[in-house]
Amino acid sequence: MDIDTVSKPAPAAEGKASRPGYATRLWQGWLAFVDSDLCYNFRTSRLTVVATAVLALLLFAGICAPLLSHYNPFDMAAFDLMDSELPPAWVESGEARFWLGTDIQGRDVYSLILYGLRVSLIVGFISVLCAMALGVTLGVVSGYFGGTVDALIMRLADAMLSFPTIMFALLVSGAARGLLPQEMHEQMAVYIIVISITLTGWMQYARTVRGCTLLEGHKEYVQAAKVMGSGNLRIMFLHILPNVLSPVLVLATLHLALAVLTEATLSFLGVGMPPNQPSLGTLINEGNKYLFSGQWWVVVFPSLVLVVLALSVNLVGDWLRDALNPKLR
Repeated sequence: MDIDTVSKPAPAAEGKASRPGYATRLWQGWLAFVDSDLCYNFRTSRLTVVATAVLALLLFAGICAPLLSHYNPFDMAAFDLMDSELPPAWVESGEARFWLGTDIQGRDVYSLILYGLRVSLIVGFISVLCAMALGVTLGVVSGYFGGTVDALIMRLADAMLSFPTIMFALLVSGAARGLLPQEMHEQMAVYIIVISITLTGWMQYARTVRGCTLLEGHKEYVQAAKVMGSGNLRIMFLHILPNVLSPVLVLATLHLALAVLTEATLSFLGVGMPPNQPSLGTLINEGNKYLFSGQWWVVVFPSLVLVVLALSVNLVGDWLRDALNPKLR
């Protein structure tokens, strides 16, 4: 028997030994992502880097609110009315344990902002996810089937776009509160706001995805999938949908700022979150009542956090829109 033939490894074993491991492939993919044009564009935009850092800080503060806050705003036994209306710590008559002062009930404004930021971010993210899921689904269905289905969905979207966002959200919130018993208003407040923002935000996703689906539907890979016998659902959500998600990601980023502002507006008008569930809108609403009595800190600091949050999200969304569009880049 030939010795060279015996000592030669099997082709399968040789291919298996030369194949890089999962950790190696993951590291190579990370290096490729770091060297990509997207990361280079991000690193060279100082404003975007600052906005992303601020947004990450606010997200961290909202998620870790129970760990970062000094007091639990839901525990009324932790507050003392003797500590009410204290100014920030750096102002005369302020106390070091209350960095941003206290409100009329003696609650720490710093802790209230952390928990309010948490609630506003949760409502914003859930609303954006729901609006994106509804809008993307209707947009793909509309662009893929066309005809009567397309006309019905797009005319519904046009009709919804004719209503101002806040007015329609107030209409949905008022109708839901009118149908629900009084004792369920506070329990269902989050769901009512999420439904209101979802129904006022899905149209942009639907119109954008519908236009992209019309372009993708005539390409060769879609025709090949039809020839191979793939069903409509498989073609829409496994072939077309992954290729139309880039503009959806940009819309979702920009919509997050609008969702947070909408929740704050509804809460400020008294039809959003109840006072016992602090959000940025309820804090601004409560602080606005005592603004002219000298307690400026109760309304100024939550307003600043809301402005910084919306501004940072919009800056990141604008950069993402330019970075994902070669013509704008």
